[in-house]
Amino acid sequence: MLEALYERGIRPDLLAGTSIGAINAAFIASRPPTPGTARELQLIWRGLNRAQVFPANPLTAGLGLLGMRDHSVPVGSLRKLLRRHVESELLEELPIALHVVAADVLSGEEVLLSEGPVVDAVLASAAIPGVFPSVPWQARILMDGGVVNNTPISHAIALGAEQVIVMPAIGTRRLTRMPRGALAAGVAALSRAIGQRLADDVARYADSAKLIVMPAPEVSGIMPTDFGHAEDLIAEGLRRSRAMLSRRPGRALRQPRRTNLRLAA
Repeated sequence: MLEALYERGIRPDLLAGTSIGAINAAFIASRPPTPGTARELQLIWRGLNRAQVFPANPLTAGLGLLGMRDHSVPVGSLRKLLRRHVESELLEELPIALHVVAADVLSGEEVLLSEGPVVDAVLASAAIPGVFPSVPWQARILMDGGVVNNTPISHAIALGAEQVIVMPAIGTRRLTRMPRGALAAGVAALSRAIGQRLADDVARYADSAKLIVMPAPEVSGIMPTDFGHAEDLIAEGLRRSRAMLSRRPGRALRQPRRTNLRLAA
């Protein structure tokens, strides 16, 4: 999706992201807005495997099950991955303004992070409950922002965006069959909730900004821990996005004073 937008000269003034969207946005915010940057991000995704993001650690998993830790997967591998590919230390130092959404573990409030250490902010936004550890941030304890606002259109508009381009990683298409297995059922339920919140927000903010939702690739049946389909999903996302943009008049996508490119998990 990003490559198709960059090919047409659409450049972000700010990025707002949640969870994996925050991870992608941190990479994008630290680099030039060119198709080459999009392809560089694609190469990283093509080279990832489960062990690099969700490494198995029986001790950590066991302590989590016993209630001695709040997570089951160590976050060290993800932290190293972020440090390797994000080229700024602080959010406020990034070439493109980045804002990431997390959730307060104790209150359930949405928390928008716009200043402070990039890696810690992104880890907080992507701290899947029960999987990765929650992240201390000032007086708060933070977890995955997808719990409260996976597609922060509201924050983008509050920050002054006149045009919001939503890049959802999860489609909203109706399921064709019941999911099989506990994990698949849980993922399907979360996907439905995320899709409904996106649809509600698009309707709610239609008069506040120009909203464009890019076409998501089909991810039905693919688990979040399965990285083996990256090549196909990237190709499908690029094909669908180019097709959508080619059908729009030249004035439909413009470079206004404030444009938000939004990446969502």
